[in-house]
Amino acid sequence: MKKNLGWLILFSCLVCGCNEQFSLWGMGGESKGVLQKGMLAPSLPTKKLADVSGDMSKMTTYRQPDARMYQYSLDEALALGKPIVLEFATPGHCTVCDGQLQILKALLEKYQNQVLFLHMDQYQNPQAFKAYRVMGDPWTFFIDKNGIVNGVQPGRMLHGEMEAGIRKILMAGSEKSAG
Repeated sequence: MKKNLGWLILFSCLVCGCNEQFSLWGMGGESKGVLQKGMLAPSLPTKKLADVSGDMSKMTTYRQPDARMYQYSLDEALALGKPIVLEFATPGHCTVCDGQLQILKALLEKYQNQVLFLHMDQYQNPQAFKAYRVMGDPWTFFIDKNGIVNGVQPGRMLHGEMEAGIRKILMAGSEKSAG
């Protein structure tokens, strides 16, 4: 019985979105099978606002969505050659995700002319969760302008941590341009 309960707790944490303490990354070392820093970000068509005639309820379970996070399909965003903050969060079943999206919206105000911000909700874009090998919510990817994953953060992030990730992808883009 104890063995089954342990597996049930682990499975629940991965599926329902626990913080990084329960993620595979938080157990020391790189996680096998997870998209990692230095890898090419998978490009695939995902649902965007135009596909649902502007109906935000068909894009996200987030209570206060920002239309700017749903303007592009993932493949379109990658083709634009701009840095991307890709947030996997399903606030319909993840309380931490709601707070994460609040932070993302605040940073979008500051960096919207330099970085594309995309939000993927599991209920609306499950194929993206699978392609990026996301196991739980929230999960953040920082992708440079060349489509290379520059940072991956499973679990909750603080405002300063997320902003540091944004600065890194902006610097990565300028370093490659200068070199």
